[in-house]
Amino acid sequence: MIRPAVPADLPTLQELERAAGVPFAALGMHAVAEDDPPALELLGEYVRAGRAWVWDADGPAGYLVLDLVDGAAHVDQVSVDPALRGSRIGRRLLDHAAAWALSRGLTALTLTTFVEVPWNGPYYRRLGFRFLAPEEETPGLRALRAAEAAHGLDHWPRACMRAELADWRALTG
Repeated sequence: MIRPAVPADLPTLQELERAAGVPFAALGMHAVAEDDPPALELLGEYVRAGRAWVWDADGPAGYLVLDLVDGAAHVDQVSVDPALRGSRIGRRLLDHAAAWALSRGLTALTLTTFVEVPWNGPYYRRLGFRFLAPEEETPGLRALRAAEAAHGLDHWPRACMRAELADWRALTG
C-alpha cells in the first residue's frame, strides 16, 4: 500500500536507495552503484513538503519523491527494493504521483534518467514518458541536467523525459 513517508522512514529510504543502486554495477556503472543516497535532511524536506511516498509492505519497500520544476511534478527519485523488481511497485508509485499532480492542476510529470539502462529510459517510455529534445527542456530541467553532469552522471547517456498527465490518465484508466 502507498502512504506518505514519515521521518522514521528516512533511514530505510536511504537503504532502499543503496540497494536500488547495486544493479548498476553489473552494467559497469560503479560510480552510480556506489553513489551516496540522498541526505536525511533532503529526504526530510520532501516529507515536510508532503511530496514523499512509500510502498509499505511491512515497512518501506519502495519510495518516490517529487519536486516542482517549471510547473510540472518532477520525479526526483523513485527506488524499489531490487528483490521486488517486476512487482509494479514503481508503476504504482508513479501512478500515485500522477494523481497527486493532477489533483493540484499540474499537467505533466518530468524526470531525468539514463537513456539506455533497461529499468530507466526504456521502462519510462513503456509507461508513456517521452524523451525531450534539448530545445524542449525547460530552464529548471536544464539546471538539473547541469547539476547531474557536474556530479559525473553524464559519463553515460542521460536525458529528460516528460509524460502528459492527460495521456497518463488515458493509459491508466
